[in-house]
Amino acid sequence: MLDLGPEWLTIVLFGSLVVLLLLGLPLVFAIGGTATIFIILLWGPHALPVLANRTYMAMDMFMLVAVPMFIFMGAMLQRCGIAEDMYELMYHWMGGLRGGLAAGTVLICTMFAAMVGISGAATTSMGLIALPSMLKRGYKKDIAIGCISAGGSLGILIPPSILMIILALTSRQSIGQMFIAGILPGLLLSGLMVAYILIRCAVQKDMGPAVPPADRLPRRERIRLLAGLALPICLIIAVMGSMFFGLATPSEASAVGAFGAILSAVIKRTFNRETFSSALFVTLRLSTMVIWIVFAASAFTALYAVTGASSLIGDLIRGVGEPWMVIITMQLILFVLGMFFDPTGIVLLAAPIFFPIVMSLGFDPLWFAILFVVNMEIAYLTPPFGFNLFYMKAVVPPGVTMFDIYKSAIPFVLLMIFGLALCMIFPGIITWLPSLMQT
Repeated sequence: MLDLGPEWLTIVLFGSLVVLLLLGLPLVFAIGGTATIFIILLWGPHALPVLANRTYMAMDMFMLVAVPMFIFMGAMLQRCGIAEDMYELMYHWMGGLRGGLAAGTVLICTMFAAMVGISGAATTSMGLIALPSMLKRGYKKDIAIGCISAGGSLGILIPPSILMIILALTSRQSIGQMFIAGILPGLLLSGLMVAYILIRCAVQKDMGPAVPPADRLPRRERIRLLAGLALPICLIIAVMGSMFFGLATPSEASAVGAFGAILSAVIKRTFNRETFSSALFVTLRLSTMVIWIVFAASAFTALYAVTGASSLIGDLIRGVGEPWMVIITMQLILFVLGMFFDPTGIVLLAAPIFFPIVMSLGFDPLWFAILFVVNMEIAYLTPPFGFNLFYMKAVVPPGVTMFDIYKSAIPFVLLMIFGLALCMIFPGIITWLPSLMQT
């Protein structure tokens, strides 16, 4: 049997995990494999039933039902033509402003985020729809690519968010309150992006030229396009309103959203067997990935809690100094981890350590949870392994290099860090809306 002190065990445990992740092993196998091997090394094969026990405990989390529902909602909406309608509306209403197409793209991503729950959907959709249009109109690559990468990242902050569900389950916080708490920070970040784009394009006039008047529709036709907002707005109100007013739990609201997505496709006349089956397969693939990661992480967190590794790491973080220095240190740790690892994995590994410390220091765990999610949103944009940067690489024209994509993300990363700081200094941005919820 392996006999190591807590210090060396922590180093070997997390070192093994990091090595497996850097070798490119999928997250579920890296976390689950490390847990399995160390359980055998520490206690022998007769301790393996612990894995089954932890898996059954994770399966008993009723809130996991919301994961496939929200994923299906996003997959269905992505296929029913709503994104194209919203872009046409934005093109004719905002195209006349310098930078209007980029700012409008961020607003579309904001609305998309309130419907899909994941980052990749808005990023790839707008990359295919908006990017060619902006480049054709003379927009510089920096602003055209950056606005899509950054706008798409809002999908994990503005509810419904799959990452928030995982964080809520891991940190034992209310999913409904976390959803509502993410609305104002999401709108804040969206507003900062839009303001930055419009100001920069007003100063650098060649950055985002206005659409010529000849290419814009008359006012009557533009007003007619506003009907394209009806379905998205009704769906958002139905899902978020049902939770805010206490009419439905998050799991029930996810079913409302899934039904609403089907109804939207029927109204748009895009509902058919191919669309439905495609959305189901996407839901199956993503849901199983998420849930297996939850199972693996549940075993891993139990392992390092029992071995004392989590207590050791917690003591090291507490030793930083004053409570606010501890919070800032945690944000820096999350930022660095986000440059190299999958946000879901970071949530499952860091949340069980960070949240007990946060609560012991007297901070609001709901406030910290949203700071955590904002930091994970930044992780989608930070080189070298930001997921949205690679989503963009899959849809950009051949002449756009990975360096161009990295460069385009930097101003938006700085904006998000500024937004994170505002949420830390003014906690009411996060806590005000949840305080009004009807429970």
